[in-house]
Amino acid sequence: MSGRLRGTGCVYLRGKVYWVKYHRNGKAFAESAKTGDRDKAEKLLQRRLAQVITGTFVGPRAEKIRVAELAEDFLRDYRINGRKSLDDAETRWNLHLKPVFGHLRAVQISTDQFNKYVDDRQKTGASNATINRELAALKRMFTLGAQTTPQKVTRIPHFPHLAERNVRKGFVEDAQYAALAKACAEVGLWLRGLFECGYTYGWRISELLGLRVNQVNIAGGTIRLNPGETKNDDPRMVKMSTGVKVLLAALIAGKRPDDFVFTRDGEAVRDFRGAWEAVTTAAGAPDLLFHDLRRTAVRNMVRAGIAERVAMSISGHKTRSVFERYNIVSERDLDDAVRKLEIRRETVTKQLQAEADEISSVPPSSVN
Repeated sequence: MSGRLRGTGCVYLRGKVYWVKYHRNGKAFAESAKTGDRDKAEKLLQRRLAQVITGTFVGPRAEKIRVAELAEDFLRDYRINGRKSLDDAETRWNLHLKPVFGHLRAVQISTDQFNKYVDDRQKTGASNATINRELAALKRMFTLGAQTTPQKVTRIPHFPHLAERNVRKGFVEDAQYAALAKACAEVGLWLRGLFECGYTYGWRISELLGLRVNQVNIAGGTIRLNPGETKNDDPRMVKMSTGVKVLLAALIAGKRPDDFVFTRDGEAVRDFRGAWEAVTTAAGAPDLLFHDLRRTAVRNMVRAGIAERVAMSISGHKTRSVFERYNIVSERDLDDAVRKLEIRRETVTKQLQAEADEISSVPPSSVN
């Protein structure tokens, strides 16, 4: 072991391989330089000392952490917390992220690699929204790694966020409501009830399909979603409209408290994509998704003058940014805006004309 100034570390030979030793915050670190060349070992030591000084030091162990290990921790966190989107997270990792990033060490990840990933995914036809969700999962992996003890990640790279221009803008116009309600009723009371609840409250499909009889209080006129039954795990309660109340009363008649509200042939409704496609086609709205009822409900509540905070509590939106994304302006809204502008312009023009006529009707002598 060679003598050196205090704080500059040391290089020493162990067998035929050189090792380096240095300190960070009073803690000693020793690692193999994996070489019998002293000059190369010195370069490793100088690199480590520079990292300590600049605050970029992560330690020998952290440098070996691969993204695949961060992904294991990420998916374990989803399982432990009972996240409903675990299947989606596993699919994103296994199909898209793992082949590109899984074998890399976390310290190797850079912005250039993210940009290349985005470029390659776009070439395969992936939407910006899809890519954003994939990168968000990857970012979560790094965040969890930074929160471990000892830390597996000490530097979280910058993750790009793409503009999402493919956001759906479909919703039910007032004129379509009657046709859709009629088509749903022809399929069955269960679908008529699902449509009415989705149209009124903007609840997600999973929230409606999981609804049980004991959550519906006909006498009190309320519907309750329990903690853990919503996407954000928050409980929710709404008052029933007259239409919803009539339909749900018929749907729960004769059922036990733990039975599902929406059943078909005695079984809980799980998937109704075929039935929904049939009713939308029959109603002349073949491209309408059931999820479009969510943005329809938001728009209708805003147009009805319901306070934004109350509307968000009904629909289950936790953040204003997402709520605003659903508060879409329709072509009819634009028509109404133009019509109101024209009415105002006509009113102002008439007022100005009336004032001009009044002035012109006054004799010149009276003006003097």
